[in-house]
Amino acid sequence: MQERFSAMDSLVSVGESRGMTNNSNTQNVLVLGGTGKTGSRVAAQLAERGVTVRLGSRSADIPFDWEDEATWAPALSGMDAVYVAYQPDLAVPTAPPAVTRFVELAKQSAVQHLVLVSGRGEPEAKACEEIVQQSGLDWTVVCCSWFNQNFSEGAFLDYILAGEVALPAGTVGEPFVDVDDIADVAVAAFLDTRHRGQYYELTGSRLLTFAEAVAEIGAALGREIAYIQIPHADFVAGIREYGVPEAYVELLDYLFGTILDGRNAHLTDGVQRALGRAPRDFADFSSLTSAAWRVGSLIHGSSAMLRR
Repeated sequence: MQERFSAMDSLVSVGESRGMTNNSNTQNVLVLGGTGKTGSRVAAQLAERGVTVRLGSRSADIPFDWEDEATWAPALSGMDAVYVAYQPDLAVPTAPPAVTRFVELAKQSAVQHLVLVSGRGEPEAKACEEIVQQSGLDWTVVCCSWFNQNFSEGAFLDYILAGEVALPAGTVGEPFVDVDDIADVAVAAFLDTRHRGQYYELTGSRLLTFAEAVAEIGAALGREIAYIQIPHADFVAGIREYGVPEAYVELLDYLFGTILDGRNAHLTDGVQRALGRAPRDFADFSSLTSAAWRVGSLIHGSSAMLRR
């Protein structure tokens, strides 16, 4: 799953390098979803390494919107490479035709390299991967399992802050991956030509059910976070009533109703192959995030009191 929002300028350039040599001649990178969970991290790391980064977002000075093709060419102008993150997710039916048109325009704009962030086990995502791989451009595919940060920056944060997670996830294990690992792999792909033409399937180090993941978060916080298994139809109705945009309702309906069937319940060595190290563990993510969750819980509790 891909998301969400933070504040950065639309064009960032920082001269200091953090020790990774750029041997790819990539100087200008358009980062789509540049204010989201992975894109913001990719943009920040590239800028720290002296790469000029243009953020691809609707709020940028040169805006980019997947739903407005008139914004695509200006955003691509002058770019050597693109971090391709589709909103709301490559799993939706609109993704393959949109990615097809975008890739063709990227070629016309003299882009040389595409790094596509994709999702495991999604047929539409697989189709988009093939579009990029067959584009005639240099490519790297970064195919990811569910993000750790969905519990801290995304769809499930409010559940954690409220102390109760109600999902139709069942008992299937998921190898949650940390978005910092995803960003590290993507940045390496831009800066080192050895990653071109590579397909990296990224997972964490362990399989966890959603109930087990929630229990580990509770352990890091020192308090119980309840996990409640609910019927799929009730979950979909609940998030729709909560006011979640319909595109995301349909996406979550699909992900929980189809993708969590065990097809992804295995580990891969993608992080190790790309970075030469093990992926970050979910327990480490929970420990590092616990302070932010505690602050968020206090704010959430205060807001609930004010609403009574």
